[in-house]
Amino acid sequence: MYKIVKKEFLTPIICLMDVEAPRMAAAAQPGQFLIVRAREQGERIPLTICDYDKDKGTVTIVTQIVGASSRLICHLEEGDSFTDLVGPLGIPSEFVNWKEEEFVGKRFLFVAGGLGTAPVYPQVKYLHSKGAHVDVIIGARNRDLLIFEKEMGAVCDNLYICTDDGSKGEKGLVTNIIDRIMAEGKTYDHAVAIGPMIMMKFTALTMKKYNVPLTVSLNTIMVDGTGMCGACRVTVGGKTRFACVEGPEFDAYQVDFDEAMRRQSMYREFEIEADHKCKIGLHE
Repeated sequence: MYKIVKKEFLTPIICLMDVEAPRMAAAAQPGQFLIVRAREQGERIPLTICDYDKDKGTVTIVTQIVGASSRLICHLEEGDSFTDLVGPLGIPSEFVNWKEEEFVGKRFLFVAGGLGTAPVYPQVKYLHSKGAHVDVIIGARNRDLLIFEKEMGAVCDNLYICTDDGSKGEKGLVTNIIDRIMAEGKTYDHAVAIGPMIMMKFTALTMKKYNVPLTVSLNTIMVDGTGMCGACRVTVGGKTRFACVEGPEFDAYQVDFDEAMRRQSMYREFEIEADHKCKIGLHE
């Protein structure tokens, strides 16, 4: 059993948890994920590892309530335990294997959308610790869905905030900020975008104009986390890839985003049905 040692609602629908998992914390690297099962009959849910503390032996996960299983996870309290926690899984971010001197003078741009801010944080934190220069753009529908602002601001050179409704930061999309800062003369060696599929698609279209290499994380289409179910199949460079075992990070300019978005919506009706009938016993 894996005990929850800290629980905090970052917003009314987004919950952060620190979970005791010493071996996982010791092995975790930026870009990886884990699979959690809230109870014996519960669904296996892949979640990105958004932080880890090797000394305390904890990993941090962030969950947004969108359906029955995520609601069950967020209903657990400090002192409760997950039935299963498996990981770390997935291929770590490519810069994890860089030599120390390769970080010197490198400039990175990270674009985070909504809950995608959580998996962006450990990557930015890692690069900051290596001396790289990092700028971050965080976008959300409104100010109530913004997370990790303070934490991100502490480990990046420049933090840009935007919301669709203008309730905090600039009003508009992350692509608007990309165009603006590039017009101001910003240059980057590499960019990373993590968030809703549609945001990553248009970030790729925007960054391509500036010839900046871009990596995206396709963690949002994963289901079982091992590649067995096939729900994470995605076309990258004209070939079928499995995000769970061959990713979740890929070259953005090679990803077929339209296909990925169609695949992402496959289970929407099942999720609505499960939530409506409360089959997992939330009201028992």
